[in-house]
Formats: sequence, C-alpha cells, structure tokens
Amino acid sequence: MVKLEPIGYLRSSHREVPNHWSISDLEGELVINPEYAEGLSSIRVGDLIVVIFEFHKSPPFTADKLKQKPPHRDHKKGVFSICSPKRPNPLGLSVVEVLEIERNVITVSGIDMLDGTPILDIKPHITS
Repeated sequence: MVKLEPIGYLRSSHREVPNHWSISDLEGELVINPEYAEGLSSIRVGDLIVVIFEFHKSPPFTADKLKQKPPHRDHKKGVFSICSPKRPNPLGLSVVEVLEIERNVITVSGIDMLDGTPILDIKPHITS
C-alpha cells in the first residue's frame, strides 16, 4: 500500500490560478513542516524546483473521466495525456522559480496550485 504524508502546504492569496505552471506568473509560499526545514538547505534563490502535490479538491475519480476535454482543445483526450486534476491518483507536478527562502518557507513564482494544497515532495529541476 502506498501512503504519502504531506511535507507542507501552499499558502497563497490567489482565488483563481492558471491551469498549468508554464503559463503562470503568480507567487505563493511553500510552507514546509519545520521538521523538514534542514532538507531545504541547498535550494537557492533563482533555482527551479519541481513540486509534487495533491489535487486535494478534486472529486473522486470515475471511469467517465478517462477521456476529458481540456479547456484549450476542441476534443476529448485520454487523461494520461493531459494535466487535468481529475485523475485516478490526484497528483500534480509544477516547476516553480525560487524567489526567497526563509527558514521553512520558500516563496516561489509560477504557481498553479490553490491555497492549502498539500505538498508531497520537492525535487530539483534538472535539464540535460
């Protein structure tokens, strides 16, 4: 059995967010639980980081969501070829830019998550 526990949450004043991080310039704060703060020690301002999170407001997944029409398309596509929050496992991934770090709070730009979104993991953004 897979069991994931959040390492923190997103704090944001934005009520609406873009559908994808690649078109977002919104800022927010990743508030990481204090017991994990030391794990942030090598993250620097200007870094791009990958945030893995839970779509905590998504409804339970049903088979009728296997094909969905994205808002920017004119036809349905398979759920695994789109970024919809309506998924069998409600996991999201965003690449954000680090603007500031203070203790256990990382201020970032490029959010597409809602206030209170559970953060499951942070990874470095690596390009070849």
